[in-house]
Amino acid sequence: MSDAPLAGALRLPDGSWVRGRGLRNPRPEGPLPGFGLYLGSARLRRRHDGELGWERVWVEWPDFLLPRDRDLAVRQIRALHQRARAGTPVEVACGGGVGRTGTVIACLAVLAGAAPADAVTWARTHHHHRAVETPWQRRWVARFPAG
Repeated sequence: MSDAPLAGALRLPDGSWVRGRGLRNPRPEGPLPGFGLYLGSARLRRRHDGELGWERVWVEWPDFLLPRDRDLAVRQIRALHQRARAGTPVEVACGGGVGRTGTVIACLAVLAGAAPADAVTWARTHHHHRAVETPWQRRWVARFPAG
């Protein structure tokens, strides 16, 4: 029996929990997140923001690319990790839940103690087999500032 705070959440290497999902898919049944980090365009935000009835932050992050504002994304990923460590039920999501979401999950794994060189494999094993879809997303994870 899992003690995950949200349906579909995965346990990071430090024991904290995060759910990664695609906004185009129905929200999993069960408890609602206490906080969400959402990755996408203004169009994706307009399409989905109204259905998210909890505290959230959006980072402009085009599909298959990197965040428009790197420093903002790093700050928000770190803040998401801190919330997860404090026990808040958190989720991260983009349109499909694979590339951008997988990239953030790999970065969270780095913050949770995984070696940057192993984080993409970790995300592909624990989140989605195609997580972190592009070479530039893989490089971004490898260079993600853990400290």
